[in-house]
Amino acid sequence: MSAVDTAAAQARTFEVAIGIGPVRGLRFGVEGGRRVLALHGWLDNAASFVPLAAHLHNIDALDLVAPDLPGHGRSTHMPPGTDYTFVGAVHQVLDIADALGWDRFALLGHSMGAGIASLVAAAVPERIEGLVAIEALGALPETEDQTVPRLREAIAAGRIHGARPLRVFPDLDAPVRARMRVNDLSEPVARLLVERGVQSVDGGYAWCSDPRLTIPTAVRMTPGQADALVRGIECPTRVIYADPPQPYLPEPDRSRRARLLPHGDLVVLAGGHHLHMEQPDEVAAAIGDFLQG
Repeated sequence: MSAVDTAAAQARTFEVAIGIGPVRGLRFGVEGGRRVLALHGWLDNAASFVPLAAHLHNIDALDLVAPDLPGHGRSTHMPPGTDYTFVGAVHQVLDIADALGWDRFALLGHSMGAGIASLVAAAVPERIEGLVAIEALGALPETEDQTVPRLREAIAAGRIHGARPLRVFPDLDAPVRARMRVNDLSEPVARLLVERGVQSVDGGYAWCSDPRLTIPTAVRMTPGQADALVRGIECPTRVIYADPPQPYLPEPDRSRRARLLPHGDLVVLAGGHHLHMEQPDEVAAAIGDFLQG
C-alpha cells in the first residue's frame, strides 16, 4: 500500500453543524496536536490534502482538519436565493473553527482556499497562529473599469444557473478523465478528488458540488485593496508558488505581493497548480516544520 493509500485509509471523517447546515470533511494526525485548518481550492474537496498528509513527517504532532467547504464535496450547499462570497466564506471558516472548539489555529490553503485563508488571517489576527498559502495569496484584484462588465456577467449567469440539466456520467472513469483534462492532473490525483466529489444518481454519477459555484464573482477588490489585505496579515506566513506561474497570478506581481507580508517568506517549486497533490513530498518538506510552529 502506498503512503497516499495509507493516509486515505487512516483519515477520519468528521461532521460539524454551522448555521447553514452540516459541514463534513477529513481529519488527519491526532486531536490535541497543533490545530491546522486546511482549505481546498475551487471545485476541489477535502481529499485535496490526502497526499500532503501522507508526506508530513510530523503529522503526529498536528491535528489537520480538512473540511469540504460549503457547496463542495459532501458538505451542505448555500440556501436557495443566496450567493457564495468570500466574506461569507470567512464567516463559514470561523463557524467551523468555533464548532471544533478552536480559539486559535493555523491555516493551510490551496488556490481559492489560500485566498479565503488570507482573508481570515487579515480579519481576525488574534485567532490565527500561522498561514501557509499555496498558489494564491489574498484576493484576485481587478481594475475599476471592469466593475460594471463583471457585475452584469455575474447577475446574468446567476439568473439562469438552474436552467442547465445535471450532467450524469455512466461510471467514474468519465469524470476522472474530465478532471485530468481540465486541471492537467494525473489519474490517481484526479480519482481522489472525483471519488469525494460525485454522488450516485439514476444512470450513474453526477458532481455533488453546487452549480452556483461556477457563477462569476460579482465584485472584486481593486489592486490597492488587494495589497492592503496582504499587508494586514500579521501572522507568520509561508507562500508556496508553482513555476511556471498561473495566468491569473503572473510574475512579477505574485512575488511582489508576497513581499508585502509583514512576516512572510516565499518558496517557489517547479510544478503545476496542484503541486501539493502531485508533488506532496516536496511541498511537505517546505511547510512541515513551519506548520508545527
